[in-house]
Amino acid sequence: MKRILLVVLLGLLIQLQSKSQTGHTKQADYLANIKIELKKEWPKNRTINLVFHGHSVPSGYFKTPVVNTLEAYPYQLLKKMKSVYPYAVINVITTSIGGENSLSGEKRFESEVLIHKPDVLFIDYALNDRGIGLEKSYEAWNSMIKKALNEDIKVVLLTPSPDLHVHIFDENSELEKHATQIKRLADENKIGLVDSYESFKSRVMAGDDISGYMSQFNHPNEKGHLLIANEIYKLFK
Repeated sequence: MKRILLVVLLGLLIQLQSKSQTGHTKQADYLANIKIELKKEWPKNRTINLVFHGHSVPSGYFKTPVVNTLEAYPYQLLKKMKSVYPYAVINVITTSIGGENSLSGEKRFESEVLIHKPDVLFIDYALNDRGIGLEKSYEAWNSMIKKALNEDIKVVLLTPSPDLHVHIFDENSELEKHATQIKRLADENKIGLVDSYESFKSRVMAGDDISGYMSQFNHPNEKGHLLIANEIYKLFK
């Protein structure tokens, strides 16, 4: 009996390890070539373009209409990266627009995003995509992903940051459904994923009040942006 149980456990372990080698779960190696470039010294180095495409959160809106650019997660990430990549020239570019959803973002994708020749592209639209529904959101995200991959651009998808009007553990909420769909897109395209929503959940499970991470109901404060930046940073370690 013990031998049978051991065989079953070993089988489950092999399955888990196999899953961790596929899809969006293989995070450690996804940006390996970018990390090599970041370590190069002058004159062999080059500018690395990190492009952040999305809505008000990556744009840096805190309590509307205040925009705290340097406290938003793209620039908090830059600060963290420069502490470990001192020789790198890193260009942070935000093509995000407050209030926009992915349908609009997809329409201007070639003219306003690909034109910057991203080395890594981050997409963050889930909060606003609740207004267009899952199907249209999937089509817009998938279109942008495919266009970027055709240009050999590394793509990282972000699940949403919280909305204080939505219970973060509500499995039937639109935010949860969009988070699940984003994870599916990352898996289907074998690209990077930053599960921001799960990170905020983990802080609540640890006993934190989610409002302590928010500047208003739908925009993180500096502490909330740092939580997202820390998750992105893991891809570059």
